Amino acid sequence: MIFGVGIDLIEVARIEKQLLENSGFREKIFTKDEIKYCDSKKKKAEHFAARFAAKEAFLKAIGTGWRNGFSFLEIAVLNDEFGKPILEIYGKTKQFIEENKIKNMQISLSHLKDLATAIVILEK
Repeated sequence: MIFGVGIDLIEVARIEKQLLENSGFREKIFTKDEIKYCDSKKKKAEHFAARFAAKEAFLKAIGTGWRNGFSFLEIAVLNDEFGKPILEIYGKTKQFIEENKIKNMQISLSHLKDLATAIVILEK
């Protein structure tokens, strides 16, 4: 059974500007593993933007947004051994997932030079 669906689209330039001009932006939004992954890529901003979009899509899928005090750092977009993106959830956000009996989290990312998008599907 579907608990929620979220989708987000963001301009890569918007994230790239934050990465260049806002010291601390990376550490406020992305986990150490996400930063390590994105920094290893040639087109870093596209990968950061896709992960940012995924975090926004996740919050839309749970249906509460930021109201419950969730943090971007409680939502990590990582990759499994085959490169497939996966979500790892921590803290208050993980507690919400467990309380609502969400068993599966599906995620898909896509990015181009100018745009990044993500969709998240949460299943009970």
